[in-house]
Amino acid sequence: MMIKKLENAEWQTADISIFWGEIAPTEHVVQIYENDESFLLTLEGFVSSGLTAGECVVLIATAAHLKAITDRLTDQDIALTELISDDQLILLDAEETLAQFMVNGWPEAQLFEQTITRIIKRATDRNRIVRAFGEMVALLWAKGERSATVHLESLWNRFCQTQVFCLLCAYPSNGFMQDINSSAHTICCAHSKMISGEHSSRTKVFFKTVPQHSSGIII
Repeated sequence: MMIKKLENAEWQTADISIFWGEIAPTEHVVQIYENDESFLLTLEGFVSSGLTAGECVVLIATAAHLKAITDRLTDQDIALTELISDDQLILLDAEETLAQFMVNGWPEAQLFEQTITRIIKRATDRNRIVRAFGEMVALLWAKGERSATVHLESLWNRFCQTQVFCLLCAYPSNGFMQDINSSAHTICCAHSKMISGEHSSRTKVFFKTVPQHSSGIII
């Protein structure tokens, strides 16, 4: 029944600044994107609206995506050097960060908490609201580590509830070629909102709210 509700839910739209400005600090948002352009538009809006609002933005992404997004921010005349030196923009390599808490191919809960706590403490040291993007789950998913991916999403959910910050995740759709309906729903239902990977706009966000059981996140 929950799967049907998600399929039947209509896409809603909101201005980027309003969507990210009004989103609850414990929201866990996901995008399954068709191409890098769609993903980078979403990430650009997520990052730039946070920086404009004076928030700290943490990006845990691949080297290629870190370069792509910083290039886009530079094109907006955003003073990256100042923001980075002031820890208002924290850039971390996803592979390196993931390696800090993986044990025998599995995200170890205590090491995960220690690793992410250090990052969030650094982000909140100057009393800023924090928003974070994480691509580590997508790396695990791309390697075919389905169970480890869902476990990591679960660890993120628990952490977000205690630390209070908004988290964005993203997966390329080509990683869902086998049993796409089942696997996509498994990932979507570990989140509270889903951003469209097909619709793309520099000023709008297209999103659905993911139905949840009263007992919590479904994974």
